[in-house]
Amino acid sequence: MSRNTKINALLLLAVAALAVLPLALGLGDHKEEPFAGADAEAETAITEIEPDYEPWFSPLYEPPSGEVESALFALQAALGAGVLAYYFGLRRGRRQGERRAGAPREAQPGARPEAGPEEAGGTAGSTGETGIRGA
Repeated sequence: MSRNTKINALLLLAVAALAVLPLALGLGDHKEEPFAGADAEAETAITEIEPDYEPWFSPLYEPPSGEVESALFALQAALGAGVLAYYFGLRRGRRQGERRAGAPREAQPGARPEAGPEEAGGTAGSTGETGIRGA
């Protein structure tokens, strides 16, 4: 197994552990909504400290339920991941294109070496019957 494969496997295992351990250990069982977002946690803490607190701003759009809010958050995350993947893919493609453009023509896979004017039956300065140099 190569070094990169081992690192990728360890990273995948760490991500899986971060997703499964809170559920397996029962973290948040003492709460009414165990996996509520940070906004809800902050609102609860502020209300406990200062019951008469009035927020300065209100949200522009209040989703009708927690499920819709979660779906919108997942959509936002997917769009962000898509933009990042597009950017990194474009960058890699450009880098590969520059590398291929800088490589000699013979080194590229599937490339045919071009015939020079001497190989085509003429001299370097002759135009032949067609009027095309090197033909």
